Amino acid sequence: MHVFCDFDGTISLEDATDFILERLASPKWEEIEQEWKQGLIGSAECMARQIALIQATNQELDRALDDIAIDPTFPAFVDFCWAQAIPVTIISDGVDYFIKRILARYNLDYLPVIANKLTISGINGRTRYQLSSPYSDADCSSAAGVCKCRSVEAFDTRVYIGDGRSDFCVSDKPELVFAKDKLAEFCTERAIPFVGYQNFSDLTQSLKNALPGFNSRPVSVPRYATA
Repeated sequence: MHVFCDFDGTISLEDATDFILERLASPKWEEIEQEWKQGLIGSAECMARQIALIQATNQELDRALDDIAIDPTFPAFVDFCWAQAIPVTIISDGVDYFIKRILARYNLDYLPVIANKLTISGINGRTRYQLSSPYSDADCSSAAGVCKCRSVEAFDTRVYIGDGRSDFCVSDKPELVFAKDKLAEFCTERAIPFVGYQNFSDLTQSLKNALPGFNSRPVSVPRYATA
């Protein structure tokens, strides 16, 4: 078994990328956001163009990231998974630097992170931010920077935790899906089995309840259950 967990809005209490763009980027990032919402561009192009609009030093960026909190029950969830020898990987269509900076404050930066890669450089005294997508796939249906489907397909027994649009395409692949907010709505509309949750305290108990089913196979998962 392997747990894959979204970050923005799932582990973090708010979307880290939107948080940074709202505070440190040119207002043009919102125009690009509308292009993405209208389906004119994929999320990979959207993110790369938006991140390039950040107008801040590296130190200013770090200070802003230090204002982003995570679900306070997430560390205990990770401890539970480790005690059960269940690997946890963070998989996000967000920014690796943002995620690792936030996790480091909670001594969780040892967790593997699959995300878009941020490169920070200086040109003529100005800090430049460039985003690349090493986990993209030309065949990705959502043209995402991180193709979550490709990233989880190599594992036999997968648990997926998510909350938003970037989780839609992968939601029918894992053997067990925990969903809330937009992802829960999507799964309900598409008749995709999932278990609802509000925080990682719920998830710890739900995963504990599901483990006997995984051990005995086949797994029985409640449809549209609430935590």
